[in-house]
Amino acid sequence: MALARGRRGDTSFNYWPGFVDALSTLVLSIVFLLSVFLVVQFFLSQEVTGKDKALEQLNAKIAQLNELLSLEKLGKLTLDDQVSQLKAGLASAETERDRIKGLYDGLAAAGNDAQGKTSELGKALDSEKAVSARALAQIEVLNQQISALRRQLAALEEALDVSEKRDKESQNRIADLGSRLNVALAQRVQELSRYRSEFFGRLRAILGNRPDIRIVGDRFVFQSEVFFDTGQATLLPEGRTELDTLATALIELDKKIPSEIPWVLRVDGHTDVRPVNGPNFKSNWDLSAARAISVVQYLVSLGVPAQRLVAAGFGEFQPLDPGNTEEAYKRNRRIELKLTER
Repeated sequence: MALARGRRGDTSFNYWPGFVDALSTLVLSIVFLLSVFLVVQFFLSQEVTGKDKALEQLNAKIAQLNELLSLEKLGKLTLDDQVSQLKAGLASAETERDRIKGLYDGLAAAGNDAQGKTSELGKALDSEKAVSARALAQIEVLNQQISALRRQLAALEEALDVSEKRDKESQNRIADLGSRLNVALAQRVQELSRYRSEFFGRLRAILGNRPDIRIVGDRFVFQSEVFFDTGQATLLPEGRTELDTLATALIELDKKIPSEIPWVLRVDGHTDVRPVNGPNFKSNWDLSAARAISVVQYLVSLGVPAQRLVAAGFGEFQPLDPGNTEEAYKRNRRIELKLTER
């Protein structure tokens, strides 16, 4: 190895020893610096630890001071409350003292007035005794009046019982009269029905089986053409002839029917639905009423009592045939006669 080194030395310059020395020096320097850093770090940590302890001590002292300050404030508030309570107690005591003083003064004044009031009370007692005597006398009078009222009440009750009995008797009589009246009315209705049947029989025999005169229920139905021209309310000669026979039957019937039976012959005028064209009548109602009145007036002129006749106009509002043909119109234009009650 020495030979080799000698041979390398022979040929070139040797750097290795110098490099090793420099490297060793560098390592030693670094180790020294680290040692110095550690020592400095140790001292710095010691210093910082001492400052933390001092800071903790200061914080503890501050907390103690805050606690003492809170206790001082609480003590001050307590003292203020006590002072307020003492002031309130003092005011209350003064008020109670004034009240007791006023009561004492009042009692003193009352004691002075007691004697005067005693004499007044004695006088009032005497007056009350007199009033009590008068009240007893009034009570006795009232008792007598109550007894008299009770007797009057008993008499009124007895009279009321008698009145109720009379009322019941009157009601029984009224019921009896009502039943009798109903029977009488039924008899009158039967009589009127009998005379109506006789009247219908007479008219049926007089009029015969004419096609322009029909019987519908309890009514005789005459076609308007028997009595009137179209749109007119003046009786035709043929119609007057028919009414002559009718008037004769009515006059004979009026003689047979008792006067107390309120019968009437109702004459009803009817038209078709077509409007009136003539200037004499404003509507079918006017025309139907005028025709019924013409029949009634003619019967009166023949001697039929006017109180037994009634004229009524129905216009086109009571049709027998609802159709719109000439045959339907002809059936609806009519004069109806009905024997009925007033």
